[in-house]
Amino acid sequence: MSSAPPAPAENSGLPGTAGAVFVAGLRIVWRYVRNQPMRFTLAMIGATGYAAGAVGTAWVLGAVTDQLVIPAFDRGVSTQAAAVGAAAIVGVGLVRAGSILLRRYNGGLTGLRTRVDLRKQVTDTLLAAPMEYHRSRPTGELLAHADADVQASTEVLDPLAFSVGVLVLVAFSLVALFVVDPWIALVALVLFPSLAVLNRAYTNRVATLVARVQVCLAEVAGVAHESFDGALAVKTLGIADAETERMRVAANNLRDARVAVGRVRAVFEPAIDTLPGLGIIVVALVGAVRIGAGTMDPGGLVAAAALFGLLAFPVRIVGFFLQELPRSVVATGRIDRVLAVPPGPQPGVGVTVPDGPVSLRFDHVGFSWPDGSTVLDDVSFSVAPGEVVALVGATGSGKTTLCELVVRLMDPTSGVIEVADIDVTTLDPASLRRTVALVFQESFLFADPLRTNVDLSGELSGEQLAEVAGIAHAQEFVLATPQGWDTPVGERGVSLSGGQRQRLALARALARQPRVLILDDATSAIDPVVEAGVLANLRRSMSATTLVIAHGLATIRLADRVVFLADGRVAADGRHTDLLNVPAYAELVRAYERGTDGEEAP
Repeated sequence: MSSAPPAPAENSGLPGTAGAVFVAGLRIVWRYVRNQPMRFTLAMIGATGYAAGAVGTAWVLGAVTDQLVIPAFDRGVSTQAAAVGAAAIVGVGLVRAGSILLRRYNGGLTGLRTRVDLRKQVTDTLLAAPMEYHRSRPTGELLAHADADVQASTEVLDPLAFSVGVLVLVAFSLVALFVVDPWIALVALVLFPSLAVLNRAYTNRVATLVARVQVCLAEVAGVAHESFDGALAVKTLGIADAETERMRVAANNLRDARVAVGRVRAVFEPAIDTLPGLGIIVVALVGAVRIGAGTMDPGGLVAAAALFGLLAFPVRIVGFFLQELPRSVVATGRIDRVLAVPPGPQPGVGVTVPDGPVSLRFDHVGFSWPDGSTVLDDVSFSVAPGEVVALVGATGSGKTTLCELVVRLMDPTSGVIEVADIDVTTLDPASLRRTVALVFQESFLFADPLRTNVDLSGELSGEQLAEVAGIAHAQEFVLATPQGWDTPVGERGVSLSGGQRQRLALARALARQPRVLILDDATSAIDPVVEAGVLANLRRSMSATTLVIAHGLATIRLADRVVFLADGRVAADGRHTDLLNVPAYAELVRAYERGTDGEEAP
């Protein structure tokens, strides 16, 4: 079987400078929020309402201090005045609570819906991607794209509305502080730029570290998937310690990358959290001097301190937003590379295969991988309706690739493949799938009962199920299981032998009543005696046009004709007995008789 060449390693780096990271991050944010304009707008209204409510709270506290609290110690205050003050405090509290609810609900929906849309785009792209793309990427990496990368790419949306609201809050607060006292406002003018400088330095330090974390996450996912998926090979080969070491190295790399991020956070986050508190201390000192000089009321100091206190947590959210920007840039870059993958073969124009017997024809078919390596070169032969043709050739001669081209897992780079004299590229995909069934050597089974793995549509009667299982010699071992057809097979059919999995896969193909049956060495794991029975049943009960990749004499003798492939070309075509006069074919057959691969025959 020819496989796709390995893909080059992805470049998961960030833009060169912190400024470039920031700009790239803002572009990503805009790209996402414009897909949810209504929800984001409502979230922004809530964030702005919170800013207004926060400043209003400070003003109300200052007013209550000057007009109610201080007078209460001197001459007392009326019940009506106290009630008005209490109502004002409750009122601004309700405004803040309502705005928080509006912001959180709609901001959360913005992020969740964006993740849903993005994850759907990624999975749709992966499903439509050509087979060579999947063969050149570890499954763990693809899973990381659809899960961890989508999450990291969109987490920047969670603090977005609050962060923009903080900017509004800072603007409102500066105006309010200038009204309270210009000297107090000067403290804010020093504090806020200091916070901005700290956040910028934080982003510079953490950007490349976050990029490394994403790469390490993909590596851990890849190692874990390979180890779990290949558990049987790991145990039988005795390489559990080696796999454990691989996971240890990958996990240590991820740990080190995350610890490096944690160290940077440990330096900068306390400083960012401390600055507003220091601002409050300075404000208290300046305010005390100004009150002593008679140029400022106590209520103004209370309002100013309240504003600085309100800013402490929101400014921290801005730091969180800036922290998420580099992760979003890295993850979005990885996702965009997936979304840029061109789709595999496009659906045909809707032509359907007519009723009746179906022929199969290869007309000067060629196929090459994107790197230019040739797999098939000018392959031409036909399979008449109802005919059985054996496809024979050494490993790497292009047999499996030829079969995959028929069902359009890939399209040929030259030539035409016809089913019932119709170019397969024009056929409706559903019609092609109903007409042609391809059974691979490696049989994939779902972690479902035996019945579900054979009858995917759930439409077969008990008699029909027994018939296709009988042809594939699967009925005997199915009925011998504890629950019969309701017996679960485990993930990938782990509870069954290789031959049992192949027989179930063959029964699954026969259940569709295909008019063209392609067997890619689909009986290689079956006991020779059982295999002979399966092949005899197929020959006796099937009228389908059949193309079978043969690695044994029993399969070759089943065929009406043999097509011999060598180096991607048709080297000979005829009956088995006639092709024995072709030296290369005869040598291959002798290798089959010895039970060795033709590629290794002397």
